[in-house]
Amino acid sequence: MSMEFCQLIPTIDMLIHKFIDAKASTVKFEFLCQLVTHRYRQSSFRTFPKSESLNSNYLTPYLESSGQNFTNGANFAISGSSTLPRSVLFSLDVQILQFNRFHNRSLEFVSKGVKYLVGDEDFKNALYTIDIGQNDLSAAFGHLSFVQVTEQIPSFISEIKDAIWSLYQHGGKNFWVHNTGPLGCLPQKLATSNENARIFDKHGCLQSLNEGAQLFNEKLRELCEQLRSEMKNATIVYVDVYAIKYDLIAHSAIYGFENPLMACCGHGGPPYNYNADIKCGQAGYEVCKEGSGYISWDGVHYTEAANAFVASKILSTNYSTPAIKFENFPCL
Repeated sequence: MSMEFCQLIPTIDMLIHKFIDAKASTVKFEFLCQLVTHRYRQSSFRTFPKSESLNSNYLTPYLESSGQNFTNGANFAISGSSTLPRSVLFSLDVQILQFNRFHNRSLEFVSKGVKYLVGDEDFKNALYTIDIGQNDLSAAFGHLSFVQVTEQIPSFISEIKDAIWSLYQHGGKNFWVHNTGPLGCLPQKLATSNENARIFDKHGCLQSLNEGAQLFNEKLRELCEQLRSEMKNATIVYVDVYAIKYDLIAHSAIYGFENPLMACCGHGGPPYNYNADIKCGQAGYEVCKEGSGYISWDGVHYTEAANAFVASKILSTNYSTPAIKFENFPCL
C-alpha cells in the first residue's frame, strides 16, 4: 500500500525531527524541516509509511547523539508519552525542552563549522506536525468517569497550545496538527472495559471512549482556529485522523482488511485476541498469518498495512483544513 505515495513528491529532500509517543497510530509530535536540497525527507505518521513513500531514511534518535548525522532529522519519540502530567518522563513538555536544547546546540555548533546538524533557516522553514492526546485520554478513562474525563480535556489542549507557541517563538511558522483516533475501537479497550459500562456503537466500538476522543478533537480544532488568528504569518493545518481511522474500521472489508476489532498479535482469540496478562511479545502470545489484513497489531498500535492506509489518506489532504497539499506547503 505504501507504494501509492511514491509519486507524490519525487524530487525534493526534507529534514525531520519527530516527537511522538509511539501510540496506536504512532505519532504524538513530529517536527519536519526542509533542507534547501533537492529531495524530500519526511518522518512517519504512526511508523514508517510516510517516510518510505517519500524516499526518506528513518530518523536518528535524539538521545543516540554521539557521532550521528542529523541532516535527515532527529527522532524525539518515546513510548507512552502524553501531554500530562509534566512530571512524567518524556511528556510533551519534556520533548519540547529537548527540542529547544537541540535547536540551540545545533545553531551553536553550526556557527563553528560542525557538519551534520541543522541551521537557522532550516529550523525556520520547518513543518511541525503535532499528534498527541490519545495516551492522555486512555489513562483518564482508566480511572475517571466520562464527565471527569471531559473536564480534563482543556488541560490537555492547553499543553498542546503551549508547545505550539514555544515552537512559534523559536521561529516555527508551519504546523500540521493531527487529531486523535477512535480510542473506543482499540482491541485493548474493548477487551478490558467494564462489562457493566459497555455501550457499543453500530460498528462494535465503545461509544463513551469515542465520544471522549471526539470532544478532544473538537477542542483541538477550535485551538487551531484560535492560533490562526493569533500567530502572524503562520500556517496551521488541522488533520482529521479520527475520520480516517473510523472509516477504515467501518469499511474494513471494502479496503481489504479483516477482523477490524481484533489484534493480530496477542492471546485469547476472537473477538479481540487481547489478554492483559499475555500481551504481544510475552510468553503464550500468538501472531496472525502474514498478509492476513488486520488493522490492529497488538491491540493498541496499528499494523504496517493500516498505517500505510492512514498515511495515504493524510497525504491526500482530503481530511485537512485547510486542504494544503504537502508539496504545496508554504515552507516547501
